[in-house]
Amino acid sequence: MKKILASTMMLATFALAGCTSTGTTNNGTGTAIGTANEIGMNVFRAAIDNQCRSQIEKQNAWRVASVAMTEAQQESVKTNVCGCVSEQAPQQVTIVELGNAAIDSQYRTQLVAQVVAKSLQSCYKSFVQ
Repeated sequence: MKKILASTMMLATFALAGCTSTGTTNNGTGTAIGTANEIGMNVFRAAIDNQCRSQIEKQNAWRVASVAMTEAQQESVKTNVCGCVSEQAPQQVTIVELGNAAIDSQYRTQLVAQVVAKSLQSCYKSFVQ
């Protein structure tokens, strides 16, 4: 609970610090926060992509379908489907969840699994049809 409270307070501080930047003077604070956010999101997307590929390989439908595909075709399908899942991921999480995921690896694992489960089927269906 303390980790969640600490991460929430840290995120609130960053959010408020971003709000205090006014005028056209750029002191680097906004850039640093934006860069940290982008790095965090890239790490999150990479975790989503890894989890997605793992989940695809565990599905019986994939095992059957992949027999008829070449390695290149399999990789292409995985890249397309997991790219879709990775793109949907930021829309399915809040900044608080991302902050908690940055601090707690168990929470990050659970969050990634939830996000992949929510969007994997819809993305897979959109590419198979």
